[in-house]
Amino acid sequence: MARSMMEPREKVFTGWHMLAIMIAFFGVVISVNILMAWYATSTWSGLVVQNSYVASQEFNEKAAEARALTGSGIRTTVTADGQSVRYRLLAADGTPLAGVTRVHVDLRRPVESHEDLSFDLTPRGDGLYTATLAIKSGQWIADIDTTGVDETGTTRRLYREAVRLIVTGAQP
Repeated sequence: MARSMMEPREKVFTGWHMLAIMIAFFGVVISVNILMAWYATSTWSGLVVQNSYVASQEFNEKAAEARALTGSGIRTTVTADGQSVRYRLLAADGTPLAGVTRVHVDLRRPVESHEDLSFDLTPRGDGLYTATLAIKSGQWIADIDTTGVDETGTTRRLYREAVRLIVTGAQP
């Protein structure tokens, strides 16, 4: 029997409909996973420690030391490009910090460790310390430790800081 053009067609759920639903569902799930993975790797730089338990036990001691050093009034600036690192270290009165014997830098990536660098800076006068070395572009953490002789003649840490740097203009 022939059906007229005005009669409604019976709706049938076929295998093609199920296939379309499955492709749409898994397409959304996979797309969201890829998007979240991309955001996780491109925005959070993270911070890695060798032993989280030991780091947690040392936290209060390091925080107290950081507060004491920050309260000293020492002023610093750190800059880096693809060829060098420059560090200026001044006392609270704006003069170069006296008694400095060594400025050591551990330059590391926030998450990875295969590109880490460790070096001493050379004094250039007027509180400026520099090192010439090739540094790749991107985010770095500069952990700078300054040791020297204090007013009592004792060799000790004079200042320590960790600074996040963005190096541009170098090879990636």
